[in-house]
Amino acid sequence: MKFDIIVAGVGGQGVLSIGAIVSAAAMRSGLRAVQSEVHGMSQRGGAVVSHLRLADREIHSPTIAHGGADLIIGLEPLESLRYVDFLAAGGSLISATEPVLNIPDYPPIEEVLMSILRLPRGRVIEATKIAREAGAVKAANVVMVGAAVDFLPVDAAEVRCAIADAFRSKGERLLGANLAAFEAGQRAMQHRELVDEFETFVLTN
Repeated sequence: MKFDIIVAGVGGQGVLSIGAIVSAAAMRSGLRAVQSEVHGMSQRGGAVVSHLRLADREIHSPTIAHGGADLIIGLEPLESLRYVDFLAAGGSLISATEPVLNIPDYPPIEEVLMSILRLPRGRVIEATKIAREAGAVKAANVVMVGAAVDFLPVDAAEVRCAIADAFRSKGERLLGANLAAFEAGQRAMQHRELVDEFETFVLTN
């Protein structure tokens, strides 16, 4: 078994934290995990992409080939689309809807989201809004972990434990908010009938 994930976003969004949480959950489940930051810089606003490879055997390369990713998790919509060529046939892309307008010619966000939703397995989620409602606006990356969890070859309970381990030292309030963000992201992706008006328009036109 192998499962390859690309996590894309910009600096300050928690791209590498997603990889760390999923890696920890995979290892708790007896899998091997290799994470590599392939491109970009970690300062706020700079593009960041991480390759995360999970397997039940030795992993020989830390990077994912074009056409090899089973899942793309995008914390920023345009950055999500940047890596579509890496998506395998049958792979899924899940992106947050909120743009980071870090370039002068950023295309209209409606067009970007339409491009994602028109992919065979493209999904978008209002991660920042969900995180705010969970009590921690900076936990949008954890919302995305929840949105992606049912696509992963790891039990959701193990991912929840990995999140708890990551945030336990930061205090009960922050721990609770991040666990709530994870659970809210999972619910949002499971209840696909509860889509917003924009997505309904795109998917039916």
